[in-house]
Amino acid sequence: MSDNPVGPANTSSAQTSDGVAPLTVIRNACVLTMDPTCPQHACADIVIEHGRIREIAPDASLGIGDAHVVIDGAGHLVMPGLINAHFHSPTNFLKGALDSLPLELFMLYEVPATPDAAVSARGAYVRTQIGAAEMLKLGVTSVQDDAFFLPAPSHAEIDAVMSAYRDIGIRATVALDQPNLPEIAKLPFLGDLVPDELRARLEAPAPMQTDDLLRHYRYLIDTWHQSSDGRLRAAVSCSAPQRVSVDYLRELDTLSRAHDLPFYIHMLETRLQRVFGEVCLNGRSLIQYVDDLSLLSERMNVIHAVWIDDDDIALLARARAQVIHNPISNLRLGSGVMPFRRLAQAGVPIALGSDEIIADDAVNLWSVMKTAALIHTIGDPDPQRWPVADEILQCMFDGGATAMRQRHQLGRIASGFQADLVMLDLDTLPFTPLNDIARQLVYADASRAVVMTMVAGRVVMRDGKLLTIDEPALRQEARAIMAAAAGQRETLTREAAEWLPYYRAMYQKSLAVDVRMNRWVGDANPARS
Repeated sequence: MSDNPVGPANTSSAQTSDGVAPLTVIRNACVLTMDPTCPQHACADIVIEHGRIREIAPDASLGIGDAHVVIDGAGHLVMPGLINAHFHSPTNFLKGALDSLPLELFMLYEVPATPDAAVSARGAYVRTQIGAAEMLKLGVTSVQDDAFFLPAPSHAEIDAVMSAYRDIGIRATVALDQPNLPEIAKLPFLGDLVPDELRARLEAPAPMQTDDLLRHYRYLIDTWHQSSDGRLRAAVSCSAPQRVSVDYLRELDTLSRAHDLPFYIHMLETRLQRVFGEVCLNGRSLIQYVDDLSLLSERMNVIHAVWIDDDDIALLARARAQVIHNPISNLRLGSGVMPFRRLAQAGVPIALGSDEIIADDAVNLWSVMKTAALIHTIGDPDPQRWPVADEILQCMFDGGATAMRQRHQLGRIASGFQADLVMLDLDTLPFTPLNDIARQLVYADASRAVVMTMVAGRVVMRDGKLLTIDEPALRQEARAIMAAAAGQRETLTREAAEWLPYYRAMYQKSLAVDVRMNRWVGDANPARS
């Protein structure tokens, strides 16, 4: 790997291991292992060697010499680091930027279709790192970043994103989320609703086509996949199947299969996407469409899966695909409530994600867990079918590790697993009094108790302070970058406003199409204007 100009040069195996002691012992901690053979220790030692867990047991550190780092875990809970199974780092500067809107309207502001939205490599580096900083301080040790690039990927921006993750010390699996179809092909009705002078802009080719996109994927894989001692990895992404050509979709699947990469694919996030299948795919759902292409597989991260039916669930279960549940984002954009229990009963693995900062305004996986545990109670009168805390934790850890294709390395504290750990102070309000660890982790906002985050055996955050970067300097630079981009942002907002009436009309027209299901709650009437 070549030196990268956007961040501190830190690319050799020896350098990326800096800060990882050959042997670290956490002593006398309460341990939630998420290992079904031994779920919890009231008091145990964790022995970590070269970034992996060697042993966990009471008095496991006995007989170990003095040449190691000792961390006192007394009065603390140690558990696996949280896994953010879905994220888009390019919106990291946009928290609080928008009121809630349906996704298709929201994307006008989030992903503007203009070359004027481009950012510098340094801007992409700082933007990526500001989100990673927030995650690490909250105990998130792994992230799946479905990174989009405006107007198209470049080697410099890929390097910026990856080196930002490398330097801050988080575990990251990154894809290039880039459609290659014109806008008019991605949405129903829109072409009939715009005037002729705007229609030509909808028909314009995407900024980058299949061959060039694949060339950038080869660069990502050759340069960054399995770098930093395996902490950084590549994934593939089509964004969504209706946004890419069939040849590109097939080529991405070939890459995913060849390298065993997660395949990120947004499907049936919104009602309008269900309508797309009715209108543009001869009544097939997008999941049926992908399955008809023989591409639905266990490598796929099916993101959102809100507007699915029983046939879709059966296809997902047969393919052993994972569903990534983003409950806060779904609420923020009014997308609806995913049928959690039906997916779980069918055996479909479920992971949890925050989605992007513009659609969540935080990267707080504790809030995601609490919302996932609560939102499904209002859609089913049978309390026996409501999620319970242990089930939500399984989604966070086992589900997240499965989605990342690292089920035998991440998501539990067990011999041979990566030492991606978070330590929480039990002498804090979320655990006072301590009645049930699992329930209080899910419901009691345990983010307030996080005191240490470790990734691959390296302590990257302690007592609220990041140890790998200068956080105040990062925040200052982020503010300066956004201040300098104020004019650019105003221009992009004006351009989005020009399109908004036509997208709103498309959305309203879609409500008249019968999709034979409802994923909204309360007094929801899709046909109401």
